Amino acid sequence: MAALATLSSLRLRLLVSWLKPRVVAAAAYGTSIKSAKVEVNGVHLHYQQTGEGKHAVLLLPGMLGSGESDFGPQLKNLNKQLFTIVAWDPRGYGHSIPPNRDFPVDFFERDAKDAVDLMKTLKFKSVSLLGWSDGGITALIAAAKYPSYINKLVIWGANAYVTDEDEMIYHGIRDVSKWSERTRKPLEVLYGREYLAKTCENWVDGILQFKDLPDGNICRHLLPLVKCPTLIIHGEKDPLVPRFHADFIHKHVKGSRLHLMPEGKHNLHLRFADEFNKLVQDFLQ
Repeated sequence: MAALATLSSLRLRLLVSWLKPRVVAAAAYGTSIKSAKVEVNGVHLHYQQTGEGKHAVLLLPGMLGSGESDFGPQLKNLNKQLFTIVAWDPRGYGHSIPPNRDFPVDFFERDAKDAVDLMKTLKFKSVSLLGWSDGGITALIAAAKYPSYINKLVIWGANAYVTDEDEMIYHGIRDVSKWSERTRKPLEVLYGREYLAKTCENWVDGILQFKDLPDGNICRHLLPLVKCPTLIIHGEKDPLVPRFHADFIHKHVKGSRLHLMPEGKHNLHLRFADEFNKLVQDFLQ
């Protein structure tokens, strides 16, 4: 238990460096970007859109995330002549409330279908996916289940199964009252204190459902079905997703490329935005 407490304390300290820049990004990059809602699969999904390029790119946020909180530097600085960039809020997150967020065992599959159907509703004939953390899992599932619609795939901070080590990490972030105020406060402004706390608890319960499945399976069975060119980026100092997850995905997605960022943490696309954006643009072209 002492070891668990020490690990949880470390994870919480590192969590500050993951969450805080997410919220700062929203204030910094909100100007020439279209925001709207559209009905998809019975819910009204919020999205932001910028750029006028022929290559459509969808940005998929992480747990408790939204387009504006998670992808400010990408919305601002990805090449808008080459790409049309869409950042969405999955149902129950960001401004896609109602409904409240829930976590049935198929919530990743539901998000994948919502994401693809959103882009089809917006009249894009095909799309590339950039998925962070939970959004990376959603992107993997979408690429596997809708292969003819997905051009290319970039993921970082994603995992295809849940281990004992992951469970310890998740329990370490379960109670938002133990987060620092500067980390917690902006999300409380976005969601309200009660919704934030309850949704985080529900997310932990939701992700731990998979640990009870054979091999902790989330989407490992789908990885061989991903046929599009795939770039996996991993921060070697990521406190939330150990390196072995990136290695596993790389091994089982045929032809994928693994790029390691030695100083990268979970929020590497925010902390090292210029390096990340260049890497992604070079891959997508």
